[in-house]
Order: sequence, then structure tokens, then C-alpha cells
Amino acid sequence: MAAIPPLCDFGWKPSDARLIGVDGQARNVLDQAGENGLVVAFICNHCPYVKAVIDRIVRDAEDLADIGIGFVAISSNDVEAYPEDSFENMKLFAGAHRFSFPYLYDEDQSVALAWGAVCTPDFFGFNAQMELQYRGRLDASRKQSGPEDLRRDLYEAMRHVAETGKGPDDQIASMGCSIKWKENA
Repeated sequence: MAAIPPLCDFGWKPSDARLIGVDGQARNVLDQAGENGLVVAFICNHCPYVKAVIDRIVRDAEDLADIGIGFVAISSNDVEAYPEDSFENMKLFAGAHRFSFPYLYDEDQSVALAWGAVCTPDFFGFNAQMELQYRGRLDASRKQSGPEDLRRDLYEAMRHVAETGKGPDDQIASMGCSIKWKENA
């Protein structure tokens, strides 16, 4: 069954975390921000919702970089229960899809818990002051990629954030597979 995160809690400020990336480097999540903001995407390797749109995620991350919005992806799933989401498989997934952004491993799930991440994909869009301005979908795709001419909800919202510092009032929640929590999480 699909999980749906809550809509934007405008102005919420995240806690930072230092996580290992698929390139072997430890990075602070919030240091990935551009001059106009940051998108943090909770994704994983096995989710059909992510697989359906991963090339669009990569496209939008590259286009957002052009307008000063940084991008980082985090995988938080329980890899014992879902071995396809292992760190080694994260490296393969990032390479196969030519990620131009860091893909970080939240092994103890502390970031997903602290941020209230619900599903994959779950997008958090921040302005330059690291205030949450977008918690919505990438586009209207679901388990299958929608038509090429779909409105690019995430991109358009973050373009607005880059220009004004504020996210749109009307946002449509993302939908995806629930985060796969460890029993002790």
C-alpha cells in the first residue's frame, strides 16, 4: 500500500546530519544547499515509485542546480529486510542513473526519523534560510512514469522558492512506498 506524507510545514527547520555517500565521502546534508535553497529527497533503490521517476529526479536535480538549488538524496531503508537497498546497491543505482548529486546512506535511520520522512520518494524543499517551503510530489507520476509533458511540480515549486523565498500555497503530496523501518527504529 502506498504511503503519503503530510503537506508542507512552512518554515520548519531541519536538523543537520553527517552521512556517508556512495562516493565514500561523509557529507553534512545541509551543506549541499545552493545559494537559493536545497531539495532533500528520501529515495531507495527498490521502490517502484522511485524507479518510475528516477530519470526525472536526476533531470530536475540538474535543472535546479542551474538556478542555485542544491540537491541531495538519502536512503534510509532497512537493508537487512530489503537487501536491494544496500550501500553497495546504492552505489550501483547512482552510477546506473548518473546521479549528479550526493546519495547518502542513513544507516541508523536517525535522519528519516528526525525529519518525519514517510515514503520513497519524499521531497523536502528549503529556501536559502533552510526553512521548509515544499513537501510535495515530483510530478503526477505514480508507479509508472507519466507522460513527458506532465507539470514538473517539484521543479516549478523550487523555481518559485529561488525567486521569492516562499513555496506555493497549493501543494500535492508525494506518494510512494513506505520507509522500511528497522524493528528497533
